[in-house]
Amino acid sequence: MLEADKVFSGSIPENYDRYMVPLIFEPFAADLARRAALLLPSAVLETAAGTGVLTRALAAKLPASAIYMVTDLNQPMLDYAASRQGPDSRLTWRQADALALPFDDKVFDLVLCQFGAMFFPDRIAGYREARRVLKPGGHFLFNVWDRIEDNEFADDVTNAVAEVFPEDPPHFLARTPHGYHDTQLIRSDLASAGFSHVTIETRAEQSGAPSPRHVAMAYCRGTPLCMEIESRDASKLEAAINYAEIEIAKRHGSGEVAAKIQAHVVMSVA
Repeated sequence: MLEADKVFSGSIPENYDRYMVPLIFEPFAADLARRAALLLPSAVLETAAGTGVLTRALAAKLPASAIYMVTDLNQPMLDYAASRQGPDSRLTWRQADALALPFDDKVFDLVLCQFGAMFFPDRIAGYREARRVLKPGGHFLFNVWDRIEDNEFADDVTNAVAEVFPEDPPHFLARTPHGYHDTQLIRSDLASAGFSHVTIETRAEQSGAPSPRHVAMAYCRGTPLCMEIESRDASKLEAAINYAEIEIAKRHGSGEVAAKIQAHVVMSVA
């Protein structure tokens, strides 16, 4: 992972929430919120909250007495998430690094992370921090994307953009969001951090969009792929979007489009 892969600033938070969230994140947020609510937590920490899609889904399921601490490394993403959430005394918004959490030991029943672990520079350190702040017997629940070949739109966009930059193709999507899919490695990393009773479920969903253009805009403007393209030639960003749109239309049609997305859902006990 490159340092730039962690940067979600400028117009990315708004475009991420407008395009990416309905495209790929909402179904998995609903799934993670359902699993989390079944654990009946009274004190919840969410790391790498992004623009708050999981926060919104889970807050609706928590009791009035719950405490919900919502964090992200990127203040612009956190600000956008807070702006999308109505007033709620249970929620506290705080900028925080998942690898160096500013919380005492053993204070949370549940630590959640939706599609954030792939961005941790040191995943074992991040997992150790999650375990440190969990009460004994508390749960660490997170998900990560499966390999890019099992996530059709991401694969389509990556291949299309590579045609625009054949000598130096941008590989952000394969390198980082879809770069941590080895379940044996995930189990090993969690064990190294002191977690036990690890369960991993591979779950497929359908990604849907009103048009191929929506998909192309989502990945090319709503993720750090945007900056990776612009670092090569900013004048070709629109060309990359157009090419991705054409390729998606060829594979999935020119109207409403749908494709497979797949992720691993991981649960472990402190």
